[in-house]
Parts: sequence; structure tokens; C-alpha cells
Amino acid sequence: MHECAGPDISGEDDLTALLALAAARPGPRVFGYWAQAFTSAKEAEIIQDLGAAGAAGDLFVDGSLGSRTALLREPYADAHGTGGTGHGYLDADAVAAHVTACTEAGVQAGFHAIGDAAVGAVTEGVRAAAEKLGTGRVRALRHRVEHAEMLTPDTIADFAALGLTASVQPAFDAAWGGEGGMYAERLGTARARTLNPFAALLRAGVPLAFGSDAPVTPLDPWGGVRAAAFHRTPGHRISVRAAFTAHTRGGWRALGRDRAGVLVPGAPADYAVWRTGELVVQAPDDRIARWSTDPRSGTPGLPDLAPGARLPHCLRTVVAGRTVHDIL
Repeated sequence: MHECAGPDISGEDDLTALLALAAARPGPRVFGYWAQAFTSAKEAEIIQDLGAAGAAGDLFVDGSLGSRTALLREPYADAHGTGGTGHGYLDADAVAAHVTACTEAGVQAGFHAIGDAAVGAVTEGVRAAAEKLGTGRVRALRHRVEHAEMLTPDTIADFAALGLTASVQPAFDAAWGGEGGMYAERLGTARARTLNPFAALLRAGVPLAFGSDAPVTPLDPWGGVRAAAFHRTPGHRISVRAAFTAHTRGGWRALGRDRAGVLVPGAPADYAVWRTGELVVQAPDDRIARWSTDPRSGTPGLPDLAPGARLPHCLRTVVAGRTVHDIL
């Protein structure tokens, strides 16, 4: 679990108490992020003091689409003639300063950015930091962007070039996508169709880490995998296998732990046992499905996640080799 804390969200005591509780009692592994903007590597030392994984999470570049505070390049469709484009809290210069400070300190940086103008400010700032410190040095820290909903081909290319991880929430599209959803109401149907372009991110080689942003949407990883595979905009759909990877290995890779999230010798013994029906192969394109479902392809199956199908039920959860949940 990635806990996005910070001075504007909770407080130092809240974060350190949670990390202490997670270390002392059976349950999920918890990694804390502290969303405080830095201007020097010295300031970033607080990350080590707090026991946090990085200076990321909800470090707000903008707000949300629901409240019309996500920062847009063009006005909201339902701004009723006011010309409202949302609110920006950090500009590209502040982003560059934070990424530079974190990179010099060897700390992962990250930002909350939803609107196209906010995402653009992030990529502009990270690019400026890379020009100062070297692209390889910036890429090595795997700086991350939470939500990254309103992307363009240019910002997707920037994510790939700068090694940014897209920490995204497929359940957002399930909740607010579609022609009659909140996205369309706020942005109009044309702009709404561009949101959460998971397929384009994968094609560009951008690392995806799926999450829930709980309590905004429920802790429901299989529901998140389904939402990505059956995105309301067909062109943004990805295979169930790719979505499963983003919701397992993706979170670990976002932390820089590449050997976790898989069941192989030497990997951490973190896993769950699920009750489900027949295992199948599901892909967003019929041309892929025709060959990938052939047993000779060797493609491993996963639960049927088609809309309306019953989702798997968890029977046992093991963390670091210790059973923390068991109804077997």
C-alpha cells in the first residue's frame, strides 16, 4: 500500500504512526510518501527522518475535475461562460526545483496532476531538471505522477523520455467516464474521451502503476483491472494481462523494487489465493484474442473479468511469508 501523506493532507505524526503500526502488526506492507515541496537537497533529508519512500504522492500541482479545480488549457465545458480553467498550485519552476532537490538527494519525487495544463507543467519542470542534472540521473529515480488523467501525445512522449511513472486509477473511468458521466459534463464529450489513455501510455513504454486513490474509489484491485480492460473509451483499453501486471508488479516497480510482485524463487513471499471460475485470456482487440487464446500460445489465463462476471474472492493473504488473512 502506498500511503500519500503530507503537510496539506495529514501530518508527520499521522504518517509515522501508520508506518509504525504497519511494522508492528500483521497486514499489508505500507510505504509512505511525503508531499512537501523542496528547494534544496538539505530539505529533502526529512524523507529519511520520516521513514518515507519518497517526496511524492499528493503534492498538488492542481485540484480535481469534479470540483473544477484541475488545471486545464481550455475552460471547463460547464463553466457557464466564466472562462474557468481550474487552479494551479505549483508551476513548472517549482516542479523543476523539487525534482532537482530530490534527485540531488537521491529521493523519488512526484506530483498530483490531473488537468492537461498541470501535467504539462510537470513535464516542463522535470525536463528542466533533466537539462540541469542530466536525463539519466533524473530517470534513475523513477519520479512519478499521480492520476495523470488528461494527457496529450506530447506529454505521453515526455513521460517516456523522462522515465516518469504514471500512478493511475482505472476505477476513475468506471465511475466518471462515458458520454453521460462527470468527465463529459465537465469537459464535453470530445475532451472526455481523451482521459486515462492507458493503451497509449503502454505503447510509449511508460511504466503504469494501478491504484485506487482510496477512499475516492474502493480498494478493489480486480475491479481496477476490469476497468482498465473494459475502459469506457475502447481505444484506451489494455489486455487483462497488462492490467494485472500494472496492479501487481507495477506498484512495486514504482517503488524501485523490481523483484517483488511476482511468484519466483527469491522474490518476497507476498501473495493471495483467490477463488474464481475458469481462467481465460482477454484482450481488447479481437485480432489478438484469436491467437492468444490458443493453448499453443502459452499465454497464461486470468479470471474472466467481463462486465457482469463475478470477481474473484480472496481466500488467503500472505505477507512476507506470514498468513494475515485465511478463510480456507
